[in-house]
Amino acid sequence: MATDKELSDFLRAVEKRAFKRAHYATQDVDAALDLVQEAMIRLSEKYAQRGVDEWPMLFQRILGNAILDWHRRHRVRTAWVSNMSDFSAGGDDDDFDLLDTLDLQHASVRLEGTDQQLERAQTLDIIEGEIQKLPERQREAFLLRYWEGMDVAETAAAMGCSEGSVKTHCSRATHALAKALKARGFEDGT
Repeated sequence: MATDKELSDFLRAVEKRAFKRAHYATQDVDAALDLVQEAMIRLSEKYAQRGVDEWPMLFQRILGNAILDWHRRHRVRTAWVSNMSDFSAGGDDDDFDLLDTLDLQHASVRLEGTDQQLERAQTLDIIEGEIQKLPERQREAFLLRYWEGMDVAETAAAMGCSEGSVKTHCSRATHALAKALKARGFEDGT
């Protein structure tokens, strides 16, 4: 049985990547934070007694289901709100973006010059922008496989689809990203 410290360490380790995944899926900082928190609470309440090696797949499945539920609720809410939009005054003054505050730089990056850091940050922004443009299932498969480091079977279990579907989604995502990045001046190996 796992200890509270092991659970806390696991949740701390997956926190930023989980937020990124949820943010990519929802395009809403507040919703992403809520979804990650909800997934962490569910894992700790229902699966803390499971083995540490089971947590990554369980957490990804919980987060994936929470994101799907959010999309379902959001569609219903959006349809209802769009009918009522004539009665409300718009205006969103919230320009805060949590992604800007995340420390994406590792200690080795701090040794680089500011020009290299700027180039790296711009490149990451371009890549993140292209990932956001992917269709939802392709983006999810790509992030689980290459961001989270899951194998095909784990990704299929987390997404609730076949391994063949995961391979297809990943292949399409990598080809689309390669094409988009090449169009922006990136070459293979850069």
